[in-house]
Amino acid sequence: MLKPYIPVLLIVGLSILNAIGMLATSALATWLLKTRRKTAAKLAPYESGMPVLGDARERFSVKFYMVAVLFIVFDVEVVFLLPWAAAFNQLPALRGFLFIEVIVFVAILVAGYLYVWKRGALQWD
Repeated sequence: MLKPYIPVLLIVGLSILNAIGMLATSALATWLLKTRRKTAAKLAPYESGMPVLGDARERFSVKFYMVAVLFIVFDVEVVFLLPWAAAFNQLPALRGFLFIEVIVFVAILVAGYLYVWKRGALQWD
């Protein structure tokens, strides 16, 4: 009954053994080739050839996060205009509806932008 599945099980088993063998070989090579003498220069972080200036756990201002979130929100909103532009030429019977739809969409987008601007989220003091 299971005779037709033997080649498939054999391939799955060999694939699993191959993955385990590659992991073991990688771990062994890492252990053999690792740095033996740890010096301060070898343990120091390397960032673009520049020395480390401060602690990596320093707090960032909330303004950085606000700008990032606002960029993502408005960028994703603009991406929604691409399918609309593609459908606009392919559906000539719905052009009036599609035009009104995009006007409402852009109006909501502009209202959100004005709200963010009025709240001072774009101020960088």
